[in-house]
Amino acid sequence: MNSPLISKSKQFALNILNVCNKVKSEKRESVLTNQLVRSGTSVGANIREAFYGHGKADFIAKLQIALKECAESEYWIELLIDGGYYADRAILSECIEIKKLLISSINTAKKNSN
Repeated sequence: MNSPLISKSKQFALNILNVCNKVKSEKRESVLTNQLVRSGTSVGANIREAFYGHGKADFIAKLQIALKECAESEYWIELLIDGGYYADRAILSECIEIKKLLISSINTAKKNSN
């Protein structure tokens, strides 16, 4: 399956793992990073699941779950940055881009399901 949403969310998950491993090793912080690993990797998993859903309603529901996980990831990333644990804001920009893609995809899917 060749979807920008699938490929971007998979790369995001890999980047999240790298960020969290770096923060854990350098700052010895694990509470925030453990939360971020869960939500950040869940985004792509739910997107992938959406493409194999049972109809349009299931597709939309899985994308909405992915959107919630993305919003949660954005929160954990902001805490890491604002708390001084991580300085590179590129991961935050990547998260926001995926969030916008998810919102657009959900809106398009809802419009096309009527």
